Amino acid sequence: MQLKFFFEHATALLREVFQWQSPADACVANYVKAHRTLGARDRAMLADVVFTVLRHRLHWESLAKQSPWDRWSSLAILGSREQASEWANEMTAEQVAWLVKAQAMDPNASDLPLDQRWNLPHWLIERLRAQGVEDMPALAQALNQPAPVDLRANVQRVKRDKLLREMQAAGWDVCATPLSPWGIRMQKRRALAQTDWFKAGDLEAQDEGSQLLAWLVGAKRGEVIADFCAGAGGKALAMGAAMRGQGRLYAIDTSAHRLEGLRPRMARSGLQEIYSLAIADEHDSRLNALHGRMNRVLVDAPCSGLGTIRRSPELKWRVQPEDIESLARQQFSILSSAARLVKEQGRLVYATCSLLREENEAIAQRFDTEHSDFVRVSVDDLMKSLVKDEATRNSMLSEGGLRLWPQIHGTDGFFAAVWERR
Repeated sequence: MQLKFFFEHATALLREVFQWQSPADACVANYVKAHRTLGARDRAMLADVVFTVLRHRLHWESLAKQSPWDRWSSLAILGSREQASEWANEMTAEQVAWLVKAQAMDPNASDLPLDQRWNLPHWLIERLRAQGVEDMPALAQALNQPAPVDLRANVQRVKRDKLLREMQAAGWDVCATPLSPWGIRMQKRRALAQTDWFKAGDLEAQDEGSQLLAWLVGAKRGEVIADFCAGAGGKALAMGAAMRGQGRLYAIDTSAHRLEGLRPRMARSGLQEIYSLAIADEHDSRLNALHGRMNRVLVDAPCSGLGTIRRSPELKWRVQPEDIESLARQQFSILSSAARLVKEQGRLVYATCSLLREENEAIAQRFDTEHSDFVRVSVDDLMKSLVKDEATRNSMLSEGGLRLWPQIHGTDGFFAAVWERR
């Protein structure tokens, strides 16, 4: 790819992503679909540039101010990393000198402002510090690294260890996840969709933290369970596999389009007892028929998603501080509505993939106060059968809930609280 051709596409794509109208991966997918002349290597490089720029935006934008290129070209060339050297003969001496100097800059230099050093918005740094996050440099570093690819073995069809041995024998660099009993971690990204394991429904892509949320629900054979904010149904599939297909599972969401994504995944997994229900909102009257019928309900509530920055770095810039208050109101309303579905002695699990206390512990504490018919279940007790080391378990506990951190546990940032109806 020539430098001029690269700039044409990279800058156009960055401009589109930086409008913050849709997720970065969707922007990239739509762009390459509209430019079919791009080769496979070009498409991969453009995607890499976008996500690398999003991770390092603040520091690189400060370097771009002294650049002989415009803002977008400067970000694009910095994001191209090792490929940039291929275009040295197409640059002026001034451009080469700036690029060499910019690449040599220490992004962790102590004289840089914290938001540039950590590539996090100032408001988020302040929120995290205020809630007592102790090792902010380690958290920032973890958030700015690409996440590994975690897979979940479909235990209804195959044992995790058997699948792991098969993949390793076939030359895949994989290992068991340290926490989830269903998880397999890929050390290097490889295409899954065309493998026999994927086609047979033996595995699904799912972060280890997300697998643990499904595990906390404790789904058992013959039970009636609801995944109240199911999306495309990843956790519903995990719970269905744990039930060995025996029982009834409702995948509930306000997006019929997202629920449609569950159909092919169900067919591949071999599960049949999952019923999709698209609702208008958490107060939809169609939920009345389900009140008091559920053994277990999982509420993976809509949230800021700030725990998934490793996968979706644009969230650092798309999410604004004023969004958090409205999200918290919605989260509590959804949790309160979902609680009505739980039968006596049934279990309720609330979860988000946020780092912020306002969306996590604060919601759980408010629910404790306003719903005396529910009592907290000890997350520590639930985790003892899975995590034997007490120090590791203690690192996962927060105000009676489960807290997972990317810099400590290697997962996305997750929170979960568990109750039982009296």
